[in-house]
Amino acid sequence: MNTCVVGGGAAGMMAAVFAARCGDEVTLIEKNEKLGKKVYITGKGRCNLTNDCDDEVFFDSVITNPKFLYSAYYSFPSSQVMSFFEELGLKIKTERGNRVFPQSDHSSDVIGALKRELNRLSVDIKLNTKVLSINVNDCGECVGVTTKSGDIKADKVILATGGKSYKACGADGDSWRFAEALGIDTKPAEPSLVPFVTKEDFVIDLQGLSLKNVSIKLCDDNKTIYDGFGEMLFTHFGVSGPLILTASTHVREKQYQKGLKLLIDLKPAMSEKELDERVLRDFKAYSNKQFINALSDLLPSKMIPVVVDLSGIDSRKIVNVITKEERLKLVHLLKNLELTVVGNRGFDEAIITRGGISTKEINPSTMESKKYKGLYFAGEMIDVDALTGGFNLQIAWSSAYLAAQNY
Repeated sequence: MNTCVVGGGAAGMMAAVFAARCGDEVTLIEKNEKLGKKVYITGKGRCNLTNDCDDEVFFDSVITNPKFLYSAYYSFPSSQVMSFFEELGLKIKTERGNRVFPQSDHSSDVIGALKRELNRLSVDIKLNTKVLSINVNDCGECVGVTTKSGDIKADKVILATGGKSYKACGADGDSWRFAEALGIDTKPAEPSLVPFVTKEDFVIDLQGLSLKNVSIKLCDDNKTIYDGFGEMLFTHFGVSGPLILTASTHVREKQYQKGLKLLIDLKPAMSEKELDERVLRDFKAYSNKQFINALSDLLPSKMIPVVVDLSGIDSRKIVNVITKEERLKLVHLLKNLELTVVGNRGFDEAIITRGGISTKEINPSTMESKKYKGLYFAGEMIDVDALTGGFNLQIAWSSAYLAAQNY
C-alpha cells in the first residue's frame, strides 16, 4: 500500500508515522523547507501537545462539531498521545489546567521526536514541494497527487494541509483550493482564538497591563454570547490574553460589523454592595486626599487615570466631598468597564482557523471522504475547533491516527 500524506504539520507527521507503522510505503510532502513550522510556535514555543483531561472535558472544550470527533478521539485519546510521545523518548509534564508540555519547554523536542520516528520508519519526506492538485479517476477513487516535479501515485492520500492561521508557516488556504477543485463542500475560514480590536482610545493607555482574576461578559444586542473568568491583557489595538481568546471562539465574523459589547468586572469576587463598602473604607482612609490618589489600594497604577476619567469625577476632588451618587457610579464602573469590540486581529494572529472541510463530507469513523475512495482528511483543515489548552493539537493527533489506520 502506497500512502501519500500532504502537509508536514502536526496532523501530517502523525498520519505518516501511523501509516508507516501499518506497513505502508509512505511519502510525506511538505511545501516548507522543514516539518512542523506551526508546531514550533504553538504554546508560545513550548508546544501544549495535549490536555490530560477526562473525555467529558475534552468534548466540552470542542466548540464546533464535537460529536464528529467521537470515533477519532476514542481511537487515540490524550492518554495514548502522552504514552506515544513518552515511548519516543520525549519527557513530558502536566501543568495547571491539565495542560501537557514537553519537560524541556521546547516545542522543537516534539518535532524532533516525530522526525526521528519518521526516519526510523523510512518515510520518504519531500520538503520544498508544493502539491498542485489531488488526482482522482473516473471511478471516484483518489490515485495520487501532482506536484511541480510531477505526479506521485498513491493508493491512499491523507490531506493534512491545515487552515489559514499564521501565513508565515505556509498556511495559505490550500485546503479550500483542493476542496473546491474536487467539488467538496467547505465552511468559510474565520480567525479563531484571536485577539479583539476595540473602538475605545483609552486601551492605548493601558497597553501591556495584564489583569488576573477578572470576569468578562460579551454581548451581542444585549444577548450574552460568552461569559468567563480568568486573565486578560490590554494591547495597543484592544484586548488579548487567555480569557479574550476563549471569548473569540463564540463570535462569528459578521457579528463584528455592528460591534459587540465587552463588559469587564474588575472585582468579580465582590457584589456591588460589597465593593461599595470596600470603596467606602478606602475613602475613609484617604479622606483628605485627592480622588486620583485614593485608588492605589483598589486598582493597578496604570488603570487609575483611565478609571478616574471614565468615572466623571474630578481627579482633584477631595475624597471626603465625593457624593454618594458619584461613589456608586464609580462602583458600577468597576463592575462594568465597557469596551466595544469592532473586529479581530485576523489570521496573522489567530491561533487556529474556524471552518474547513464540512464534516458532512467525511466519514467520522474513518476520516475518509464520502465522495472519493482513498482520500482522507486530518487536522485543522476539518471544520472542527476547540479552546486553548492542548485541545486543538489533540484533534490533530486523533484525526490523523484514525485516517492512517483505515483503508
